[in-house]
Amino acid sequence: MNIMKIVSIYDFFQKFPDEEAARLYLEKKRWNNSIVCPHCGSHKVSECKNNKPMPYRCKECRKHFSVRTGTVLEESRLPLKKWLLAIYMMTSSRKGIPSTQMAKELGITQKSAWFLAQRIREAWLNKQTEESSDSDKLDGEVEVDETFIGGKESNKHSKKKLRQGRGSVGKAVVIGIKQRNGEVVVKHAPDVTAKTLHGFIEDNVVVGATVYTDDFKSYHGLNKYNHLSVNHSVGEYVNQKAYTNGIESFWALLKRGYYGIYHFMSSKHLERYIQEFAFRHNTASWETMNFIDRTFEMMYGKHISYKELTN
Repeated sequence: MNIMKIVSIYDFFQKFPDEEAARLYLEKKRWNNSIVCPHCGSHKVSECKNNKPMPYRCKECRKHFSVRTGTVLEESRLPLKKWLLAIYMMTSSRKGIPSTQMAKELGITQKSAWFLAQRIREAWLNKQTEESSDSDKLDGEVEVDETFIGGKESNKHSKKKLRQGRGSVGKAVVIGIKQRNGEVVVKHAPDVTAKTLHGFIEDNVVVGATVYTDDFKSYHGLNKYNHLSVNHSVGEYVNQKAYTNGIESFWALLKRGYYGIYHFMSSKHLERYIQEFAFRHNTASWETMNFIDRTFEMMYGKHISYKELTN
């Protein structure tokens, strides 16, 4: 029986005692001892004395580069060791970690910690596309549900109340699909109309699969699937194999993170936050170092500036 290897914080610092160890580790993961220029793809590379202005220089295009080049780390001045520790903290904290705590742990400002965390989330971001092939879609038995993220109208300042009712008023819509004993796919949606929900299901579930939902009217008419539902309005939560307990458990964890850790997720950044929870859920069986390695790989070719995040 294989036992998942969990790396303790002590083991982490043993593995990365200094910045040089972190740099060499990431270089090996990226280039496997055969350094390639990220600018032109050439293998003709020379090492710079004292690693200045960067560790390497390409003999063909004559540009300097490092293991950060071409990733979301490119313009960051934070040590690589702190980046790795930030990834470790975000992956090992089941409900996430606030930027205030991350700032204290890393010895940086809250602003820098928030920016760092958002760039890690950007790497994890799983954008939904209509062009996804059937091999990428969920199959078998899946549960579909929607939830609403945001504060209660009754708790808002009088100037911020919409005065349009209670319940979901003023909250953001998140829709999700969970494969029975499998992965979760989530998305920040504009509404819960039949067009939106049906489109999301068709983009992420193989035609002919069994889809379980509640009796919300927008799910009616899923004729391409074996659709079974439970009627929550009359207190029915299980009807033989039809239930949505799995995806609702994921919502419970997401909301515990919202209320207990982050306290607020703006609509602008909500997609990154929900994908953070989905990514952690879908990789829960991974070994710690595999999680860190995969996160670094997902940073290739991605870039986001502080201005983009705040404007």
